Amino acid sequence: MFRPSPYEALQVLPPEERELSGKERLLLASGPLLSWYRREKRDLPWRENRDPYRIWISEIMLQQTRVEAVKPYFFRFFEHFPRISDLAAAPEEELLKCWEGLGYYSRARNIKKAAEILTEKYNGIFPESYGEILALPGIGSYTAGAIASIAFELPVPAVDGNVLRVLSRVTGSFDDILKQSTKKKMEALVSEVIQPGSAGDFNQALIETGAMICIPGGAPLCSQCPFFTVCAARSQGLTEKLPVKTPKKKRKIEEKTVLLLEYQDKIAIRKRREDGLLASLYEFVNVPGQLSAEEAGALLDQEVWPEPLPEAKHIFSHVEWHMGGYFVSLKEMPESLPGEESGPALFLTWEEIRKEYPVPNAFAVYKKYLDQRYGGEEE
Repeated sequence: MFRPSPYEALQVLPPEERELSGKERLLLASGPLLSWYRREKRDLPWRENRDPYRIWISEIMLQQTRVEAVKPYFFRFFEHFPRISDLAAAPEEELLKCWEGLGYYSRARNIKKAAEILTEKYNGIFPESYGEILALPGIGSYTAGAIASIAFELPVPAVDGNVLRVLSRVTGSFDDILKQSTKKKMEALVSEVIQPGSAGDFNQALIETGAMICIPGGAPLCSQCPFFTVCAARSQGLTEKLPVKTPKKKRKIEEKTVLLLEYQDKIAIRKRREDGLLASLYEFVNVPGQLSAEEAGALLDQEVWPEPLPEAKHIFSHVEWHMGGYFVSLKEMPESLPGEESGPALFLTWEEIRKEYPVPNAFAVYKKYLDQRYGGEEE
């Protein structure tokens, strides 16, 4: 069990006669930072050991996703793919089904490509070189730094959004954290102060500070922060102004009508195209625009009575889907269905769809409706 020296955890008093550089601020706080992390760090499943495979998958899953939401997916993933070679050999559809609900499905495709390279080139073992890790598909500088430092103790930075927020406040930087130049500048700063032997803990301590203390979307918990005495934003009253972020562009709104089409107790789904948004995943039949019940019935060329479904909204990074829909019992198998440019429809039981076909959580409201209608809960 880690026991800090009685002095290591003490906050330092910076000199009053001059302004500290960013490097000096980080160096002065490095002891308290490491002591705080080793004492207060969260108990997370990917921290149980330094297996680079587990670290890699956890870091990819945690992109754009909350820690608590990731945990069940993490356990499920390693039940399906305990070794890198298992992931490399898995059919893409099995992987996407396992990933269902996490979103950003290009992440799953990239980890499969990387697993194939690791299996073919490295016999299923992670290379211990930062450059070789960085060269793998879907791995950027942050993920490569996290794997290299945590698994192999290489003194390389792992700077993500949490760390950029912490560093911007500690150093009093007004650089836009959404710019690559700012990220590179902060990576260089961390590279100057990170120490061999504690690189993994140092990077995780910065990440943990951003997640637990210097939090997004709320006032930082400065009184609990290991950077309390050296933080420029705290001492200068700038915590509400930093970090600086360019406002995001407004998302495009797309309206859709979802049609849950039932024929002989089977529901229609179809596979989306192999490129673009939600590529190669399965969806319910849907058409652009918000249709009335009469308009929806007319599309199907049958005498049917559409039953209204709940409205739903799903937010992607650059677009929002605003959805309404109808449940429709068809009297006969249709020759064609509206919007089939994505692929021909398959009529399957809801149980088959739930167990075998990856339907993204963009349709979560309609999946829940079918769960209630046919029984069962989503995994």
